[in-house]
Amino acid sequence: MTAERVGSNRADQQSAANADTASWMDLITRYYDGCSSSDVQLMVETLHPDVVHWFLTGNVGTRAVHGAEHLARYWRKVARPIQARWVVDTICASADQAVIEWTMFWVPPGSSTRVATRGAEWFVRTDGLISEIRSYYRMRPEDTGLDGFPYAERGYSTQVAERSSIHPAAHTFHHQNGDQ
Repeated sequence: MTAERVGSNRADQQSAANADTASWMDLITRYYDGCSSSDVQLMVETLHPDVVHWFLTGNVGTRAVHGAEHLARYWRKVARPIQARWVVDTICASADQAVIEWTMFWVPPGSSTRVATRGAEWFVRTDGLISEIRSYYRMRPEDTGLDGFPYAERGYSTQVAERSSIHPAAHTFHHQNGDQ
């Protein structure tokens, strides 16, 4: 194999990787925009009918949630009272799987101050839709994150900017009133 052909294969692989990442980014940001606005229909459009969302033990509500409609209604119920907004901060993706870091801005019960919970999730895609989510975070009534990590310098969301360099429109989604 010539050096030119190896370079061409690498370029093709990079192009495919970029397409995978872009496709996942579109799917995941639409899912989180649905979560942030309590838009059940938008969430369902991104979810495989048999989706399973797994949660880390130790948080409130750690049982897995099964089914697209159930998961979408679950997030609507959870997100509204705490005024949750999710922002995708980073992504690493292949054709069928993606891993993201995210920030959820929210107001703990009995407080008026928004806090930032940082976490990571592993996504699996089937038939172009999210079919599994494995969620890794600790929900606490104060900011959580990596000690000393330069979030702002790396383009992540912050308390003064509830959006990131890769999810710039996140701050435009607000919870809707009424049922959908």
